[in-house]
Amino acid sequence: MNSDLMHALEQLEKEKGINKDTLIDAIEAALISAYKRNFGVSQNVKVYIDRATGEVKVYAVKRVTSDPKNDLLDIDLDEARKINKKLEEEDIVEVEVTPRKFGRIAAQTAKQVVVQRIREAERGIIFDEFSNKEGDIVTGIIQRVERKNVIIDLGKTEAVLPYAEQTPGEEYRFNERIKTYIIEVKKTTKGPQIVLSRTHPGLVKRLFELEVPEIHDGTVEIKSIAREPGSRTKIAVYAKDENVDPVGACVGQKGTRVQAVVDELKGEKIDIIKWSSDPGEYISSSLSPAKVVRVDANEDEKGAKVTVPDFQLSLAIGKEGQNARLAAKLTGWKIDIKSESQLRASIEQQMFNMNSGYDEDLNEDVDDTEE
Repeated sequence: MNSDLMHALEQLEKEKGINKDTLIDAIEAALISAYKRNFGVSQNVKVYIDRATGEVKVYAVKRVTSDPKNDLLDIDLDEARKINKKLEEEDIVEVEVTPRKFGRIAAQTAKQVVVQRIREAERGIIFDEFSNKEGDIVTGIIQRVERKNVIIDLGKTEAVLPYAEQTPGEEYRFNERIKTYIIEVKKTTKGPQIVLSRTHPGLVKRLFELEVPEIHDGTVEIKSIAREPGSRTKIAVYAKDENVDPVGACVGQKGTRVQAVVDELKGEKIDIIKWSSDPGEYISSSLSPAKVVRVDANEDEKGAKVTVPDFQLSLAIGKEGQNARLAAKLTGWKIDIKSESQLRASIEQQMFNMNSGYDEDLNEDVDDTEE
């Protein structure tokens, strides 16, 4: 250990941002353990490193007494006064016990501590950088698959795309570039763990922010997103400026903007609808591409009865109920869809029931009269 170490620590402070004094304190603490491991664990020792020269000295901490019982822990009063004439009984004194061959041990220990602290500092920098990116998109390169989890290289570190966050039917090929959504950054003993997603609705939102300048600058706002990953997404948009068409802005000229998002999502269908504060209008739009004849909304129960033309019923409900399900998720309303003929039949049934009830009441009146 010499001045070269001090110079190296100063360089580390400049390049890595690791405080020099913090490193020296860590080396001193490590050297105490190294000394006890090599020269005896019974002593109380302290290690000091000269900040200018890098010289290392080890001191045994002893109790001053006229009747020493343990040479490792006690020192005779007369011996102590050779070090400092002012010392009295029960005082504590530090006696230098630096071993001759301690320099080699000190150098090895210092190297281990510095390497460890550099690794910790780099992990800390990576954690700080990516924890600030939670809820954002990152681009990485697919490296490998481990137990169904996809490992993605983000440049400075690797991240994991868990099986549960993978889009059904999507293939992940080695060395392929991919955009993912950061859902969580955790500190672990092995460094920061970054968890990614391809299924999160936030991925769609961030992709539109990248493709649509009006969303990025706040002119157009994404109000709600409902998504079934790999299949279909509905997105409700609103323009703060009346002169801006929010749907047109998201679609882009000849559909270029929305197509870029669709391509990134490997062909996932996207319905873009205009958000409205009017529940009837909003619910009607949410069932796009189906055309709606009528919406009866009950705001107290957050439920709506929707009527569509007969030939539009299957389109409104969608395959396996997907369109209706996404519309309900997008709007936050319970939606009951009926065709015009079903509504007509329901009304006729109600009328019939009412008439039947009227006839029964009439018959009862007649019977009472006859009696």
